[in-house]
Amino acid sequence: MMLMTTGKRRGVTASAIAVVWFFTAFVLACWPTQAADRTIYLTFDDGPLDGTSNILDVLQAENVPATMFMVGLHAKSSPESKALVARAKSMPLVTVGNHSYSHAYNRYRKFYADTEAVVTDMVRANAVLGLEAPTHARLPGRNVFRLPNISTNDLSIDQHEREVEQPDYEFVAATGFWLYGWDHEWVHDGTGKPVQSVTRLVSEIDHMFSGKVRFVRPNRLILLMHDEMFRDTFNGTANLTALIQGLRQRGYSFGHIPDYDPLN
Repeated sequence: MMLMTTGKRRGVTASAIAVVWFFTAFVLACWPTQAADRTIYLTFDDGPLDGTSNILDVLQAENVPATMFMVGLHAKSSPESKALVARAKSMPLVTVGNHSYSHAYNRYRKFYADTEAVVTDMVRANAVLGLEAPTHARLPGRNVFRLPNISTNDLSIDQHEREVEQPDYEFVAATGFWLYGWDHEWVHDGTGKPVQSVTRLVSEIDHMFSGKVRFVRPNRLILLMHDEMFRDTFNGTANLTALIQGLRQRGYSFGHIPDYDPLN
């Protein structure tokens, strides 16, 4: 009787161990995929500006990919600005993108009222930045996607404006530009100072990945930031370092923008 009981216990123990082993192996096998599926694309607009150098320093130190959507006027403004463009283009993990020549002089409705002028402005920026088509680009002031597999319009402007501007987006894309919008923004005030703390921003990103928000591509978040936010005045180097390290510790991976749309 004692032998039968012992044998039964051994059988249960072996079975339980097998179940636990299988579950552990399954979790370990799946975890890298799940982590890789939580991908963030770091993007910075309006450079080269004061703050761009700090961004490049952090990206190099942390060894993460990012996209610098640069403005032609800013790029040609000084020898230092030209040197920043050249440095960004020399970094293997950094993609330099087109953010227009003029940034619409911040008069967006007037800018998008002339389709030919919009296309000309984007092409001119390519010449200044030394970029060739097809070019990764972001339109000034518009959250618009035009990629081989993705097309969305900016829902923050009214329906009439979207209809007026639709030809602009289509002609720019047809001229050889892959247009990227964004899913979330690290907001800044009128001085360029970041509004959210790093802790608050990471919390917002966690909330978005919890299933509360629909991304343009599932589990792919394009984060919009601006170079001026990372000036020494605003502790730019420390803030960006803390953001990258905080996201990495929470299991997020960082993506290359050329891989965002697999049909690119």
